[in-house]
Amino acid sequence: MKENKPNLLTAALEAAASAQKLGINLIRVAILIIFVWIGGLKFWNYEAEGIVPFVANSPFMSFFYTKSAPEYKQYKLKEGELDEAKHQWHVENNTYGFSHGLGILIMSIGILTFLGIFCPKIGAVGATLAIIMTIGTLSFLVTTPEVWVPDLGSGEHGFPLLTGAGRLVIKDTAILAGAIVVLSDCARRILRKREE
Repeated sequence: MKENKPNLLTAALEAAASAQKLGINLIRVAILIIFVWIGGLKFWNYEAEGIVPFVANSPFMSFFYTKSAPEYKQYKLKEGELDEAKHQWHVENNTYGFSHGLGILIMSIGILTFLGIFCPKIGAVGATLAIIMTIGTLSFLVTTPEVWVPDLGSGEHGFPLLTGAGRLVIKDTAILAGAIVVLSDCARRILRKREE
């Protein structure tokens, strides 16, 4: 009876070890789904309006907008809300134009990363861009005031208390880790082809 236990454990470990390729390809599929879906949403007004606090406060992206960072607060819209005056402000701010361009970029990165299943060089480009993009997204934890619970009197505010916006950003740590695994796999496959 005792001899079977190590054999079952060994078999389970061998099965888990052999699933590495499947796991890496599932990361690629997950990045594809997330990036194409989120990138596609950038063509909807509510999503474009929702990213304004992130972009407006970012020293790396705020130049895409025509209005200054604090001004956006008075033109915030709830998801699905229609207010023609606020909408017009977003038109003048380039909110929608920037969001459309960002959507195309995000979808392209997801597709390139996925194509690494078939071509490691293309996948390496996609994974590298995914790493850069997720680091940029994580920078919002430093630049965007809306990611932390504000001091409204409850005594619960600031770091480490994330708002909905902050929780949206922090999940990119998992995407970053996945993109690094995918990049590593692509690099390994490229090096193996060079040795052949």
